[in-house]
Amino acid sequence: MTDIQAPRGTLYLIPVSFGETDAPMVLAPATLSAVHELRRFVAENPKSARRFLKSAGYPLALRNVRIDTLNQHTAESALAALLAPLLEGEDCGLMSEAGCPAVADPGAALVRLAHASGIRVAPLVGPSAILLAVMGCGLNGQHFTFHGYLPVEGVALRRRLRELEDEAARSGAAQIFIETPYRNGAVLRAMLEVCRSSSLLCIATDLTLPTESIATRTIAEWKKKPPDLNRRPTVFVLGRDAILSARSAR
Repeated sequence: MTDIQAPRGTLYLIPVSFGETDAPMVLAPATLSAVHELRRFVAENPKSARRFLKSAGYPLALRNVRIDTLNQHTAESALAALLAPLLEGEDCGLMSEAGCPAVADPGAALVRLAHASGIRVAPLVGPSAILLAVMGCGLNGQHFTFHGYLPVEGVALRRRLRELEDEAARSGAAQIFIETPYRNGAVLRAMLEVCRSSSLLCIATDLTLPTESIATRTIAEWKKKPPDLNRRPTVFVLGRDAILSARSAR
């Protein structure tokens, strides 16, 4: 007699709005509809996840919703328990603290395990700070690399910035990175100290928020009036002129 495998659930990847932006302002109706159907979630921070669900018009009492935690402190051995409900046929939503889950986010480990276990993974449409910065920077949107967080220590940070600048000049590829908001100022100061005056830098701050700012200028121009980025979520894009990059690729 052949055992019939029970249907498995779907892991939905739920983009979360930035800051205090109401979810319906940045999420597609189909995404909101999918979120409303779910009864179980995995999130980086259950408290902020509940705040997001309330903003998204979630139809049930949030105290009755199961939200498990997956963050940078979650042990690899704990992932199997997070995946267990999906193996039993229950759909589940994965949420980051903000933006798209599994992108510069510990949720990627659960997504990988879901694939290995034959579980359907369904990314939903929503805001990605990285993609929005690429769209708005005017640098090379056909060839770019995301580096996540750069070294914290000053000497190592400056060395890495020089490497990224050299790579941008050599290949024409836009070099994208982020930092914890309270360290934005230190990263910007390091760039203004070590990067060439002619290099282009896009600073994309508070994306999708009323205070949003996206500007691409040379390092020399940023030195004249550096912005205050303290505690403001920011994406940095270092590169060369998109038109020149396109010409050199021909």
